[in-house]
Amino acid sequence: MFRRVKIIPIHLLVLLFLLLLTCALPTGYARESRTIAINSENEISVDIFAATGTHRNIIFIWQPHEQGLQTADTQLAEKLSSLGIEVWLLDLLEAYFMSNTASNMSQLNGDGFKTLISAATKTGKTVIVASSSRGNVAMLRGVRDWQRANQDHSRFAGAISLSPKLYTQTPSPGMPASLLPIAVASNLNYFIMQPDKSPSFWQLKQMITALEKSGSTVYLQPMKGIRDRFYFRPDAFDQEHKAGYALAEDLLNAIMLLTSTPPTYRQPALTLTRIENLTSKKQEPRLTKYRGNPVPNALNLPRFEGGTLDLKSLKGKVVLVNFWASWCPPCVHEMPSMERLNKIFNQQAFTLLGVNMAETKEEVQAFLTHKVNISFPIVMDYDGQTLQSWRVFAFPTSYVLDKQGKIRYALFGSVEWDNPDIVDKIKQLINE
Repeated sequence: MFRRVKIIPIHLLVLLFLLLLTCALPTGYARESRTIAINSENEISVDIFAATGTHRNIIFIWQPHEQGLQTADTQLAEKLSSLGIEVWLLDLLEAYFMSNTASNMSQLNGDGFKTLISAATKTGKTVIVASSSRGNVAMLRGVRDWQRANQDHSRFAGAISLSPKLYTQTPSPGMPASLLPIAVASNLNYFIMQPDKSPSFWQLKQMITALEKSGSTVYLQPMKGIRDRFYFRPDAFDQEHKAGYALAEDLLNAIMLLTSTPPTYRQPALTLTRIENLTSKKQEPRLTKYRGNPVPNALNLPRFEGGTLDLKSLKGKVVLVNFWASWCPPCVHEMPSMERLNKIFNQQAFTLLGVNMAETKEEVQAFLTHKVNISFPIVMDYDGQTLQSWRVFAFPTSYVLDKQGKIRYALFGSVEWDNPDIVDKIKQLINE
């Protein structure tokens, strides 16, 4: 998928783990709390899960998801400790008395991680930092600040990123995404673990290209068949439970890869522009006028029922194009209202078109059989190319095209499609 990035072969990861199993590993762990001052006003409470044995010279600093510490994070720390890795578990937002939101995490400067890396490297141990989702923003800022303040980088091995979110915000449908400046100002060994049942999976190329351009060596481990936040999702399915159970071993393999890489001095970019316009208020999904190029990209895909469907063949009708996946709860939630909308405009110049994101025909068949009952056509974007060309960054994402085939409205997120405002907008397009 990405020719320039170092994708970690599964067989190599298996060999690494089997090698680790041959080592004598400790059977227990010790946990203690420590307070580390960031500045005169803020201090970080760190839970340290000590480890002895084969890898006792490694410190793994883990700042999880912006949703705050979960029971699963403590369990993960305990398991890594039992595998011989010392874990520093923390919640940066708590240290700054901030609520658990993505925008708050994105606003944090690098002081917290810089302080933690400094404290950890003073122990003489090799340090790896890690985070998930928006936590990666504060992590990368901290790494950069620490690199610029220290000439000796020999004790810093790199960073591990789970489902990184390095964009300023989810862009409006059809609009390009803007990377946060830290993505192009970072220079480090960077291991990305990305679930493939995520819109972010299909947008990795832009982020990886930016990281590599600034000097980073990027390793990628695609995680097949699971969603973001898989290891603590309340609605996790069997495969996600299995992946959550195996996450400690996956992290251990990444740690071993990074610590086996010869240390090198890395100079990060000198300038870094802060982004201050991120909003913490979540916008309610609303069908709004489309601001991009109204001429849509090609959409010519296999129909679920057989044959192919070309969007051009639907000219003369108002078309609601909906990008969805069976593993996306908001997609499931809105589909009944889409079916009701379809019935409202039955026999009129209107149709819906559901575009499924990269699932198998068997998965979609099971979903349509057991979860929803719909009559509108479904097409299969097996390789995600249409999703990328239509700039879909969130699920569900929908576009409304007029009878001339031009995009007039768009939104991302789930709505009740038969609400009066939407019905009125579509009725106006039909009557044009």
